[in-house]
Parts: sequence; structure tokens; C-alpha cells
Amino acid sequence: MTAPLPASRFSAAQPGAAGMKAAATGLLVVMAVVFFGARAFEASYPWLAWVKAFAEAGMVGGLADWFAVTALFRHPLGLPIPHTAIIPRNKDRIGDSLANFLKDNFLVAPVVARRMRNIDLAGAAGKFLQAPQGQETRIRQGASRLIADLFESLDDERLGGLVKGAISTRLRNAEVSPLLGHALASAINEDRHVPMLEAAIRWIARALDANEELIRDMVKKRTNWILKLAGVDTRLSDSILDGLRKLSADMHTDPAHPVRVRIEQALADLANDLQTKPETREKVEQLKLDLLENRSVGLWIDTLWQKGREAIIRAARNPDAAMAGKLGDVLKSMGQSLENDPRMRRAINQFARRAVAGMAASYGGSIVKLVSETVRRWDARTITDRLENAVGRDLQYIRINGTLVGGTVGLLLHAADTL
Repeated sequence: MTAPLPASRFSAAQPGAAGMKAAATGLLVVMAVVFFGARAFEASYPWLAWVKAFAEAGMVGGLADWFAVTALFRHPLGLPIPHTAIIPRNKDRIGDSLANFLKDNFLVAPVVARRMRNIDLAGAAGKFLQAPQGQETRIRQGASRLIADLFESLDDERLGGLVKGAISTRLRNAEVSPLLGHALASAINEDRHVPMLEAAIRWIARALDANEELIRDMVKKRTNWILKLAGVDTRLSDSILDGLRKLSADMHTDPAHPVRVRIEQALADLANDLQTKPETREKVEQLKLDLLENRSVGLWIDTLWQKGREAIIRAARNPDAAMAGKLGDVLKSMGQSLENDPRMRRAINQFARRAVAGMAASYGGSIVKLVSETVRRWDARTITDRLENAVGRDLQYIRINGTLVGGTVGLLLHAADTL
């Protein structure tokens, strides 16, 4: 059961409602005093009959409206009179009605789309991105502060787990083999693989120089003692090293070298197998799953999340820095495009309308359920206090008007009876 909200929540409304309640009650008391006074002196002053008629009818009207207003929120005088304390007894039905009102008038996809038709989100985003550095708007300040506070206040471990889980799930569900094959084929067709291939050839040459003694030692260990006496192991090592160096040099200088051509053909075959060969795709997918199970990959994803979170907080705390440099130029260029390109603005606004309407269609029922269940969890005192403080001032005006209107009607009836 939800406890009533603190009194400070309604401190702005309570004095006005309390003052009007005192005024309405005071007017009712005045009518009673006038009525009894006029009745006491009516025999000596016949004209007081008119005053008595006004006060009597005003007193009746004031009492009737007091009863009606009080019956909305509680039992008058604490008596369990039928059809009183209407709001506390029907709070669940009120919550359901309010929820259905929201659903029927605000959370229906066509209604949302129609209301958003005249909202230019793309234009607003364009102006927002073009705001000069150091002169950010109140919206940017508020949005930046909200984003920073949100990321700092949320449970880092739980939120990080959600993000990492989402990344891991997306990677598991995504078939990377065709993507890798397509990327490799595109690189080969556009000769973007050539710098990497030449870098690999240069690396092989440097590796030969760095491991010359290791190669010589391997040849020496595999040569029998007779050949060693003849110095064949040394000449064999020199021949192997010279041949490998010449091979790497020729491959580096000759794009049509047979070995280089075979490597490129092997890469092309791999690109094709990644896209079309089931067994190759299965091996790559299994390798992907093995990598995702590796603890080092999990730590790497965790590091990505932490760095991304820190970067978002830094940018939100200092929007001027985030809008500076190349990133700021890119964002400002995007803002100009959004503001000056009608076709792009229409496309983005249409996408936003469809997205919000889709959210209303998908989650409108959940929002309605949330409103209904929230009202159901409130205790009778909470909902009574909230509604009474929201409309109490106007209800006391009803009491005052009832007293004055009742008095006027009583005066007219007395006039009709007399004349």
C-alpha cells in the first residue's frame, strides 16, 4: 500500500483550498446568524421577513452543497450514508476509467500520428545541432545534465550487464561468415588488400632477418655429423636464407609473382567459400561462438562498455567540448542538412511519427496497465487528498455560489408568495 505523499507536495495548493473552505463555511455561519436574528426581530420589523427568506434559503443551499462536496471524498459527519465517500469507494473504477481515457485519446496509433503531423522534429534537431559553441540552449543544457545524471545514477553493474548481454546476443544471432566474405571480396575487387599483402611480405622479410640464427640452428640440428664436417650445414643454411630473402624481395617488387598470385587466388577462394560453402560458414560460426565464450573477449566487451559510458558522461557534462573539433563539425553539418533538405526532413519526421505511433500501439496497453495498477495501489486517503487538493478550491466556490444562489431563489419565492 502506497503511503500518502508528503504535505509539502501540495503546499502551493493547500492554503488556497483551505482559505476558500473557511470562506464558504464562514458564509454558511453568517447565513445562520442572520436567519435566527431576523426571525427573532421579525415581529417588530416586518421588513426582516425578506432578510429571513434570503438567509433561510441561502443556509439551505449552502448546507446542500456542503453535503454534496463532502460526499465526494468522505462520509458527512462520519455517518455511513449511502452513496457518500464516492471517490474512496470507487478509486479502482476511477483508475480504470482514467487509464482507458488515456488509451482512447492519447495512446492510439492514429491519434499519435495525427498529433505529430505538425511537429517538425528534424528541424528542431537541426537547430539543436547548429547551436553555436558556448551558446547552447536551455534544452541542450537540460538534456546534457539529464543524460549525465541518468548514466551516473543507474546501477553500473546491472546496466553494463544488460549492454554486454545485448551485444553478446546480437553477435551470437548474427551470421558473420557472409559479412566477412563480402567484405573480403569487396577489398580484393578494389585492390584494398594490396597494402596488407605487401605489409605481410615486408614482415616476413624482417622476420627472416630477426630469426636468422634460429634457422641456422634448426638446419644444423637436422644435419648429420658427416655433412657437418664438410661444412654442408652452413652452405645449406645460407642457401635457404638467401632463397627466402630473394622470394620475399621478388614478391614485393613483382605484383605478378606466381606465389603472390596464388595467395590472392586463395584469398578470393576464401571470400567465396565464406559466402557460399556451408562447411566453411559453419567453421567460422563455431569459431565465433568459441571466441564469445573466451573470458578475454568478455573483458574486452566490458572495457568497451566502460569507455563508452565514461565518454558519454564526459560529453554530457561538457557539451562545448563534445561539439568542438571534427565531431562538432560533423554534427553541425548534419544540423544544416536537416534544416535545409526538405526531403530528408520529411523522411526523418515520417520515421519519427511511425516510431512513436508504433510504440503507442506496442506499449499503450502496458502504460494503461501501469496507470490502473498505480491507482489501485494507492490507499483511499492518498487518492482523496490528491484529488481534493487538486480541485478543492473550485469545490469551495461551488459551496459559496450555492449559498448565494439559494438565498436569491428564496428571496424570489418570498416575493412571489407576498405579492
